[in-house]
Amino acid sequence: MTAPSTAPAASSRGGRWIEQWDPEDEAFWNATGEKVARRNLLFSVLSEHIGFSIWTMWSVLVLFMGPEYGLTPADKFLLTSVVTLVGAAVRVPYTFAVAVFGGRNWTIVSAGLLLVPTVAAFLVMKPGTSFDTFLLVGLLAGIGGGNFASSMTNINAFFPLRKKGWALGLNAGGGNIGVPVIQLVALAIIGASGGPRVLLGIYIPLIVVAAVLAAVFMDNLASVKNDTGAAKDAAKDAHTWIMAFLYVGTFGSFIGYSFAFGQVLTNQFGRTPLQAAYLTFVGPLLGSLIRPVGGWLADRYGGARITLWNYVGMAAATAVLVFASMQKSLPLFVSVFVVLFVLSGLGNGSTYKMIPGIFQAKAVAKGLRGEEAAAHGRRLSGASMGLIGAVGALGGVGINMAFRQSFLSYGSGTGAFVAFLAFYGACFVITWAVYLRRPAGQVPAAAAASEAKPQLSYAEV
Repeated sequence: MTAPSTAPAASSRGGRWIEQWDPEDEAFWNATGEKVARRNLLFSVLSEHIGFSIWTMWSVLVLFMGPEYGLTPADKFLLTSVVTLVGAAVRVPYTFAVAVFGGRNWTIVSAGLLLVPTVAAFLVMKPGTSFDTFLLVGLLAGIGGGNFASSMTNINAFFPLRKKGWALGLNAGGGNIGVPVIQLVALAIIGASGGPRVLLGIYIPLIVVAAVLAAVFMDNLASVKNDTGAAKDAAKDAHTWIMAFLYVGTFGSFIGYSFAFGQVLTNQFGRTPLQAAYLTFVGPLLGSLIRPVGGWLADRYGGARITLWNYVGMAAATAVLVFASMQKSLPLFVSVFVVLFVLSGLGNGSTYKMIPGIFQAKAVAKGLRGEEAAAHGRRLSGASMGLIGAVGALGGVGINMAFRQSFLSYGSGTGAFVAFLAFYGACFVITWAVYLRRPAGQVPAAAAASEAKPQLSYAEV
């Protein structure tokens, strides 16, 4: 088989286009595909990483905003909720932008767009700025959340099914780690008595570097074509919305807690911004680093099984948080909150591994085989990822709004944690009922005519 060229195609297309791509062909993958896919993964991670940092920069900017800014705790939770909401909403168009413009081309554009909220925040970040202005600039920062969706859709197309859990976990984990990185940078700046503009000034040149590196080293896949039918088919499929609900419990928790953790520490436990900054980065850091492990475990043992038991752990950790919150025990609260971050990251990896497996399992059940089944699975899973990612990120909005209401009603986050505990219980039940509960001997009809065991049971996705 002739390996595709990574050079620009001799056609009317501009940029670096790969005209043929078949990662399921092991000979092609070993000879050419893996090297190209890993190179695109590396620079996709870099761009997505900075996107996450810009999206979550308001989680640390609010720590700089002391009494002289005139904002109440409820104002700050509302501000971070708005940023999270926009980040969730833009994930849908960002997903389909890859098919319209090409993965490389859109990575360049989406990276460059991060300059808009960063420069805007640099200009308005000072006492005396109105709350409405901060809300407007926060809306702009939400576009950083879209980079995740386009990056995941792009990388999903580069890797074979057997490698997707690891690849998508690494891609997402490398992006997620942008959250603790910006918190660590903020910690250093606060410790050195610097202001928020120093933080923003550091990221402006990094954004430019990410866009330039994407232009030089990434590729577009011609096989990822604009397909509005795929979006409609994915939206009609019940599994898209089931997985979106489950993703609310994993990624929604990760991003929501990332925005809220520092504010909970300052408002409920009386920590100063510097003291809070010393603690807030640990959870997102470990949650990001473990996400590829969640994908690897899902590749090995099945995403549904890992996801199910992960929700057991998240519910148990949340129950302990309720106790720690009521007892006002800061050491126990912080320790268990970090554990909850780790579990949310692990679940992020396992749930995203499930998505391509589910759609390929459905293709096999329909009687499709080989590359035809793989192409069908890639088509629908790629389209569904934007919808799932958007709904999942809305969980971050819900968490911040729940904390806001809990502090308004009870003066602490305890009420919010009780609600989260109930939600994780619902996620456990749905995972078990849809993907693991199967009467003995019930096998899809296609199984009798196939020797390919892997994609026939949802318990294996």
